[in-house]
Amino acid sequence: MMKYLVILLSNQSTSYCCYDSSKNIVENELIPLDTLQNAIRYAFIEDLFIQFVLPSCSLPQEYENIIFSTKASIIAPVETRYYKVDVLVINGFVELKNSVIRKDVSYVLRINKSDFFDNYKSLVERLSEFSRLNIIFTDIENFTNNDFDIYIGILNELVFCVKDIILSGYTIQLNILTDRLSQEKMNNCNAGNNTITLASNGQFYICPAFYYANEPALGNLKDGLIIKNSQLYQLEYAPLCRACDAYQCKRCVFLNKQLTREVNIPSKEQCVMAHLERNASRLLLQTLREQIVYMPKTEIKEISYLDPFDNIKNK
Repeated sequence: MMKYLVILLSNQSTSYCCYDSSKNIVENELIPLDTLQNAIRYAFIEDLFIQFVLPSCSLPQEYENIIFSTKASIIAPVETRYYKVDVLVINGFVELKNSVIRKDVSYVLRINKSDFFDNYKSLVERLSEFSRLNIIFTDIENFTNNDFDIYIGILNELVFCVKDIILSGYTIQLNILTDRLSQEKMNNCNAGNNTITLASNGQFYICPAFYYANEPALGNLKDGLIIKNSQLYQLEYAPLCRACDAYQCKRCVFLNKQLTREVNIPSKEQCVMAHLERNASRLLLQTLREQIVYMPKTEIKEISYLDPFDNIKNK
């Protein structure tokens, strides 16, 4: 059942996930004003919560009037001139270095592995400035076994950084470590299942990534939304994922499609990354419990595998 409608206000709306929203886009084109109004009307009729995704440029006054008077969440690039936003997107450590962090918004840090590996210590130094930070890797498909080993070491450092922040009396939410602590079931992206995207061209897509990858549209506001084999976007039809307890995994159907050609089959890279983060969450939980400051009901069991496919194969 659909719950959310993501509206891309421009063909250059900021990317808040692994996809590149600037690739092959030369000229900024805003969603037509009447399409925007019809999209809001559609969301109201279908009882969908709206998420507006802004570009880096300023919007005409008539767009601002509509957007900021509509009940919705707003995602924007960190350099936006608008203050009334819910999520700010930072692209890489250069932007992070030049950003003043606000406690009243959530942040997304889009990063490639080289930038992260080279500069993660600057994140450690500034982590306490955030209330909520989602780290999104833009090149998971390029991770190697050696990269996974490096990532384990960085995660362990972040575990003790998060522990120190919590012990000092502050709250920090870091998606790759703290989300799993409070989850007892899968909490994935759910694009195509309970979230759908309307691009600035007035067409529906599974998510923004499918639009920017020039995947086929799924209908429009006039003709309606048509998702073929819609059941494949549900957890019940993802055999590896439904038996997994890396509940914090995004289960990105776009990466699935790109790397395995099937929206309901994850790649090895996604699975290993999610399980490394799961295991680091387990370490964080154990570390906090030793200090008797964090005693959730959640239990994260020790496992001997990183790829669920290996676990199934060996049974």
